[in-house]
Order: sequence, then C-alpha cells, then structure tokens
Amino acid sequence: MKNRIIILILSCLAFTVQAQVAFKTVVPQQPVTLGESFQVQYIIEDAEKVSMFLPPAFKNFRPVTGPNTYTGSVSSLNKIKQLRNTVYTLLALQTGRFIIPGATANVNGKAIRSNDALVEVISKEEAAKRFLKDAAATNSAYFLAPGEDPYDKISKNLFLKVMVDRRACFVGEPVLATFKLYSRLESRSDIVKNPGFYGFTVYDMVNLADKEVNSENVKGQLFDVHTIRKVQLYPLQAGVFTVDAMEVKNRVVFSRSVINKKTEQEIVEGILGNTNNESPAAGTEVFENNISTEPVSITVKPAPVKNKPGIFSGATGNFTISAAMEKSVFTKNEEGFLEIVIRGKGNFIQLNAPLVQWPAGIEGFEPVIKDSLIKTQSPLSGHKSFRYGFVSARPGHYILSPVSISFFNPDSGTYKTITTEPTQFTISNEEKPVPVIPQNVISKNKKEIKDFWLIGGTTLLVLGTLTWFIRNRKKKTVPDQAKVEKIRNDFSVDQAFVSASLLMQADDRSFY
Repeated sequence: MKNRIIILILSCLAFTVQAQVAFKTVVPQQPVTLGESFQVQYIIEDAEKVSMFLPPAFKNFRPVTGPNTYTGSVSSLNKIKQLRNTVYTLLALQTGRFIIPGATANVNGKAIRSNDALVEVISKEEAAKRFLKDAAATNSAYFLAPGEDPYDKISKNLFLKVMVDRRACFVGEPVLATFKLYSRLESRSDIVKNPGFYGFTVYDMVNLADKEVNSENVKGQLFDVHTIRKVQLYPLQAGVFTVDAMEVKNRVVFSRSVINKKTEQEIVEGILGNTNNESPAAGTEVFENNISTEPVSITVKPAPVKNKPGIFSGATGNFTISAAMEKSVFTKNEEGFLEIVIRGKGNFIQLNAPLVQWPAGIEGFEPVIKDSLIKTQSPLSGHKSFRYGFVSARPGHYILSPVSISFFNPDSGTYKTITTEPTQFTISNEEKPVPVIPQNVISKNKKEIKDFWLIGGTTLLVLGTLTWFIRNRKKKTVPDQAKVEKIRNDFSVDQAFVSASLLMQADDRSFY
C-alpha cells in the first residue's frame, strides 16, 4: 500500500509523455549512374525541437547542393505527423557499392542518429546496357528527348483516375470508389484537395499510408499504379449526390541523357510546400503541373414503398439472425444474458438493436453492441452481436417470443423478414449466493487502512513543522492576532497526529 501511495504522489508531481520520434535516411533504391547526381534525404518525424543537425562525411561522393531543409505535416489514419526533411544532392565519383552514413541531430534534447543506407553506382555503359535490355518491359518515361514537349509527355504519362462500381443505387447500398495515380515518370505528388463525400457514410479500405502499388498495362504501356484511396460509400438518403474531385500537385523530373533508371513516385499530403527554389540535379530538368479527377454523380433511389414491413428500419443487404441464452437455468436475482447475432453482408450501420418482448416477471436491460466486420470487403461483411442482460425474482419456466428484423435486399429488389427460434429458460427457487470475503482479505484491508492513517499523520506533522519553521524565519514582528492563528494551526496539526497515533494503538474493534 505504501508503494502505491508513493508512486501515485510521484506521478502527480511529474508526468511526461514523449512522442515516438523517427529519424531515417532515404536514398534511391535503384542504381545511380556515374556522373549523374542524386538526392539523399534525412527525415525526422514527430520531433518537437531539432538542433545541432550534423551531416556525415560523404566519402566517394561530391556534394552538389544542400542542405535544403523542408518542414510540413502529413495526415495518416486520422493522425497528423510533423516532418522535417533535410536534402543533399550528391554526385558519385566512382562505381561500386557505397554506404551513405546516417546523420546526427539533437532531437527533443537527446542526440539520435539515422540509419546507414546503401547506394550502388554503375557506369554509363552499364546503364545503357540495362536500359536496352529492359526497354521492352520498362514503365519509365524518365528520358526527355531533344524537342520533346515536357507538358505533353506529362499529360500522357501521369494522370489520376476515380472508379466507382455503380452510378445508381438504393439508400444503404454501398458504392465502391477507388482513386488511383498512374505514372511512368519520376515525380513527387502532393494531394492538395481530398474529395468530399456529402450524403454518404464513409468506410476507408485503403489510404495513402497503406502504400498499395501495382502495375497496369494502359494502351500497351506499363504504368506504376498507386491506390491513393479506396472507400465504401453508404448513401443516407435518396437524391443525386456528387463525389468531388481529388486534386494533386506534381513536381516531375526529366533526364536529358539516356540512362537506365526505374522511375520512383513519392506521394504525400500537404508536405511538399514551396519547392520552386530547389535546384535540379545536374543533367535533369524539373516541371510542375496540377491534375485532378472528374466529379462523379451518384443517383440514390429510395427503398420501394410497396410491401415495406412495418418493422423495417433501413437495413440494406442480406442477413441471417440467431438467438441464444448464456445458459438455460438461472437462480433468483441472478443476471442472465441473451445474445442475438446478425450475420451477413450489407449496411450494418442501420441494423438497429432488435426489439425483445420479455415475459412478465423478467426485467430486461439495454443491449451491449459489438461489431466484427471485414471492412476490406464491399459490402461490409461479418456479424453484429447484441448482448441483452436481464434479471428476475420470480421462479418459473419462461418462453421468450421469437425476435424479428426486416431488411431490403438490393440484389433481388425485395424485402425480407427474418426471425429467431423461441428461446426457453428457467428461474429456479434458489437464491444467488452472496460472496464471502475471506478473513485474510479483511486483515489485509485493516492493515492497509492503518498504513494510510500512519502516512497521513506523518505528512500532517511534516507540514506543520515546515509551517512553523518558515514563519519563525521572518524578521518582522508577528501581530498578536497572527500569533493566535499560528498557535491554533499548530494545535490542529498536532491534534490530528495524536488522533492518528491513538487510532494506531487501538484494537481492531475500536479502530473501525
């Protein structure tokens, strides 16, 4: 008990929470060509204060520009991360495999170091061989030929698409919307505007943090395809609703020489900021543009009025229902539980708690609701459970009436009502036993209370002593009234300590 109180006091006096800081070194994942420059990035995440940033010695490389430092934030799974990115542009001096050492910085008052990274440098001849070998399968448009229009090339090799699985649906029927970035370029893309989903409940399946990338063939050319966002949209009411455009700002880098380089795309949200002053690497040119998706209109139809059941509450999909008691026999005044489980696929949001008609003599309570859904499937699939507590003081055999729900099945365009089987249970004449507290637990509690009074009395004594000492240290004369108050305070403290001491000496009966 003493240890608990001491820990509690120390916790109240000082409690500090430090964010998880990440410090990493980022280099190109593909080989670097001798004579071509490349970038090394040192990224610090979730740092409150950064000072004394010390870069390493770049052996076997010649610095071209840097350090250029950029700060910003990125949104990931409803959390905002603060980022600080320090960039160096380097030029390789010889071929081989080299270690780029980590940098050191003082972050939040503590010195930390980023990881080392490996860079492979190849000759121009080797780069040309690899380029010719992979030309048929490459998805790179990194090279900008003399006289070629860069913006025309960007428009053909970097674009956004939004795909929906349907343009018309019923209320509660999901619409699957997927936003993808197609690229064959070396680019840095910043999402400057996310789409609005007015009139829908939104379930995210894939977002930017998932880094879902694959390849697709578009008109005979291979593209890197980044799934930026994939959502299920559940319409809440009938009408025509628009999925707004997503807008992305791009910074594209082209090479003026033929090299073998797999393009890389970096996609962030609200972090690139103003990079107009950043100098391009030697032998490259940088161009900027903005791209966006087209707005998409969704027509939402109301559920049919004909044959609509009276208990229909808006659930849409295809479901089954079951009910089961925790056990079949309960004692008087014992809390029991009835669990109703709805399984299937569809709009689980509008699956309200089924109405349970409890027999006379049974007092029922509001259910505890638990979801177990697979959100990566459209529509949502899984099950939803409703756990109803109840109690009764009247012995007897009870039969619980079947429980029903209704839903609209958009596949068949019809309503369906599903019902549980009748549930039987018994309340016996036995009383629920009252738990007996062991004697050793009572003794332990007595000791803990005594310890509490001892510590409390000691604390009052220390405080009284400190008060007396501080007041007597004052040089000025204390007025008579102040003396009276001082004596009264000191007496109160001493009296409290004496009371605590007397209680400690009493037997258990007198103590309580």
